[in-house]
Amino acid sequence: MSDAAQPTAAEVRAAAEAVKTALDRHLAAVESRSGDDDPAVYEAFNQLAAAAETYDELLYDRYDEVTPFEIPSAEEALPPYGGPEEPNALSVLIRRDYTVVEPQRLLAHAQRIEEADDESSEASSTVHGALGLLFGEYEPDEIASRHKEFGLEEGDSTLWVTASDEIPDPGEWLEAPFEQVDPEAVVCRFDVSAVFDDDEDDEEDDDLESALSPDADEDLEPLDADR
Repeated sequence: MSDAAQPTAAEVRAAAEAVKTALDRHLAAVESRSGDDDPAVYEAFNQLAAAAETYDELLYDRYDEVTPFEIPSAEEALPPYGGPEEPNALSVLIRRDYTVVEPQRLLAHAQRIEEADDESSEASSTVHGALGLLFGEYEPDEIASRHKEFGLEEGDSTLWVTASDEIPDPGEWLEAPFEQVDPEAVVCRFDVSAVFDDDEDDEEDDDLESALSPDADEDLEPLDADR
């Protein structure tokens, strides 16, 4: 990059201040979040990611330095957005996976639900029946925030926001709600997976192994027996 095209020191400083502001907004959104899928947190996350990316680029252009931040790019997982420029409607698709790790805890909660409703049935005596009672009693967001209490363990989860010109007719997609998603209509998506943590651990292990292993191409001088 030529000197004329380089950002000024003031521009880099302003970008750094924008990151600080975005950090404060993100922390405030997290502290006041209303649930696992609070849109305010997602918006603050995106603003922080954009500010950090801008600062990283300006810092490199001006000083040939980088930050330790790695901003995940939605472009790596999704095709370029091809939906309406000014959408009139949107759809939010959520998937959360759970493992039933404490069946007795789940069954006990289901039994309490039946007792509170003054109902007697065989539903609370089976895992699939207990799950039906649990999800019939609580909202999915509440289950997500209290999953350990119900004997569940979180797995992967994803949230997709898709844009469209108009909302589908009532009942149009109920038979297959997730089959007709156009990837180009996805405005943004948020993924949570243990595989991301595994990737980070693998990279750390590789770095450690490289640091401890001698360079195979390096010529090692034999020890002098007289020394």
